[in-house]
Amino acid sequence: MRDGLARALVELGAKDERIVVLGADTSLSIKTSLFGSKYPQRFFNVGIAEQNLIGIAAGLAMSGKIAFLSTYSAFVPGKCLDQIRNAVAYPNLDVKIVSSHGGITVGPDGASHQTVEDLAAMRAVPRLKVIVPSDAPSTESLIHKIARTQGPFYVRLARPSTPLVHSPGVEVEIGKAIIVREGTDAAVVACGIMVPEALQAADEMKKQGLSLRVIDCHSLKPLDEETIIKAAADTGNIVTAEEHNIIGGLGSAVAEVLGENKPTPMRRIGIKDTFGESGEHNELLIKYGLTAKNIISAVKTLQKDGA
Repeated sequence: MRDGLARALVELGAKDERIVVLGADTSLSIKTSLFGSKYPQRFFNVGIAEQNLIGIAAGLAMSGKIAFLSTYSAFVPGKCLDQIRNAVAYPNLDVKIVSSHGGITVGPDGASHQTVEDLAAMRAVPRLKVIVPSDAPSTESLIHKIARTQGPFYVRLARPSTPLVHSPGVEVEIGKAIIVREGTDAAVVACGIMVPEALQAADEMKKQGLSLRVIDCHSLKPLDEETIIKAAADTGNIVTAEEHNIIGGLGSAVAEVLGENKPTPMRRIGIKDTFGESGEHNELLIKYGLTAKNIISAVKTLQKDGA
């Protein structure tokens, strides 16, 4: 995903001199340093001062720039909710916050660097759009769209390399989920690294004679309510899957939509309101129930309850 981000920013920088990029001493890791090497006059490393990072980006946006800033999600939004709310979202500025190392797959860095609450916090901020890409091609496409869409964004990327869900050059629209696998027995609405897990679950369930629809719900806000409601009507069962607390993230967003429009049996795959711990990311996904196996179990539970 970070490679997709870096490619998109370099391409945008060549086309639009309003594009500026800011970092907080993590630019090598997140790969925004590639933009800095190309356009040093439009690249700013503010050091380990994340609240200042938000304020400086807001000032650049007020002067007519399109400001992309990035660091780890434990720090932004972790340390900066007040600045995001008052300096960016309230004045509706063109500040695009791109956090990396979201969720528990940060791995050995442990609970202090594993962010399981950021999507909930950002969803609740008025005017702020919230995006969680599933792979590098979708990240690249969404960054291009975000640059052309006025107003503030929060984009959450994962640390580990992820399998390709979409083909290179894919066109992804903000607020429009993508059905990456058709199915009729149940639907999995997933985001981020859980989309490949949902596809793996669909492959396994196909062997068992069950048809699983997989939806890449990269836009948590604005949410594609139409696609979610249709999936509920078509399949009668919904499972959500996210690398985030089940409180306040994708599962909550989908439950809100279905509760008001199409009450449907559902299960939420995610972090069960707890902190993570140090460990290899694959081990953590297993321990915290974020695997294709857990998705399959949730679908079978729904099928059994509905029998």
